[in-house]
Amino acid sequence: MGTGPLDVVVGSFVDDVADALRTAAADVDDLSDAEAHRLVSVEAYDLSCAVIDADQRHTDAELEALLDAFADRPVGGDLALARPADLRAGGGLEGRRAWLEQDSQLFRILVDADTRPDSDLARRYYDRALDIAHVVVSLDAVPAQAELEAISTLRNRMIAAIRSAEHARPAGGPATAATAVASTASPAAADTPPEPLEDLLAELDELVGQEAVKHRVHLVADFLRVQQLRAERELPTIETSYHLVFTGNPGTGKTTVARLLARIYRTLGVLDRGHLVEVDRSGLVAGFVGQTAPLVTARFDEADQGMLFIDEAYALARGGTNDFGREAIDQIVKLMEDRRDRVVLVVAGYSGEMAEFLDTNPGLRSRFPTVVDFPDYSTDELVEIVVRQGERQRYELDESAVAALRGLLDSAPRGQGFGNARLARNLFEAAIANHASRVIRAGGDPTTDQLTTLVAEDLPAGLEELP
Repeated sequence: MGTGPLDVVVGSFVDDVADALRTAAADVDDLSDAEAHRLVSVEAYDLSCAVIDADQRHTDAELEALLDAFADRPVGGDLALARPADLRAGGGLEGRRAWLEQDSQLFRILVDADTRPDSDLARRYYDRALDIAHVVVSLDAVPAQAELEAISTLRNRMIAAIRSAEHARPAGGPATAATAVASTASPAAADTPPEPLEDLLAELDELVGQEAVKHRVHLVADFLRVQQLRAERELPTIETSYHLVFTGNPGTGKTTVARLLARIYRTLGVLDRGHLVEVDRSGLVAGFVGQTAPLVTARFDEADQGMLFIDEAYALARGGTNDFGREAIDQIVKLMEDRRDRVVLVVAGYSGEMAEFLDTNPGLRSRFPTVVDFPDYSTDELVEIVVRQGERQRYELDESAVAALRGLLDSAPRGQGFGNARLARNLFEAAIANHASRVIRAGGDPTTDQLTTLVAEDLPAGLEELP
């Protein structure tokens, strides 16, 4: 049996998932320990081959690790004396990436078992499967985009299945990777334990809409996890910049995603604290000579081992000849370099203005390799945001209220400056204020339904009524 990194995680997968399989199939008398280990070994081999085939490169490093991990395992065929060239010549890896596209029979057994109370077997498969996928991708010095996409496909498929089991489970069952949502608060201190990566990604996936943004964050997280694995094994890693540009209208979730990403960076060892410090021009630019650079430095000090989020960053470049915004930009560029291992910077604002902002200093654009665009929410997504907000505060919109809300949202101009979730939140707050007045005017002792149900007349008649 081999002792390489893939062999280690494969061994963990086989032991843990075989135990889960026996638990799921406890009523099947003829499933022996040996048969369970054989079935799960084949599963691990299929998964490893699928990820290796994702980029269709089939490198020696990948194939040698595959042979090291499975030469002595019961997966069919004789791998004990095989070499990478033999695997290529046999064509056994061609087309294997398709395995990632659908649930395996073994995984479905575990998902079906999780519809029973107190069962969380698919989560064990999920955790160990991602371990294998990340290690396979870490075998090459430069992870291919197709490999990161393969991990994302695998994760999304498994989460969808786990969610289906969660929905079918009686109330009170254990939380899963798909439903365990952590607090949105930043860690209070560096000595609090990092949160599990999959729980943070699950929290990201629970956000309404922004599927392209979620996908981009998943790819960033998977890339960093692979680099982390390579560093642990003293393999070469790729030097990368963690700084980001977020573009889009207000209310599209830029700050929320930044806060989550800071926590992800902490879990992956990029940052020790993972907190978010949010500022704008007023917190960076002083009114007198010599005060701006120290003010910028103070904000970086606050964000030490965390993330500094500069909202409407383009405003730093908008000022007259006596304005100190350019001084702030120059100091930001200097500190981005001096503290590149201690502070991650995210700058945010409208798309066009942010492109101009990056051109204001020769060193600025090169330090932001990644731009993430946040598109406007659709009306359906904004309605869902309001409905979710109501559920959290024990309000329910009846059909007339949903129709009125939809009409107001459709009437809002969708140009630059569209308020998105902020507009939705303002409409909800106006509705509950109008609801309160309606209930009080009605007099008497209101029922629980009357206290919790919003109707069409609670919504503003038009957007001009909003403060």
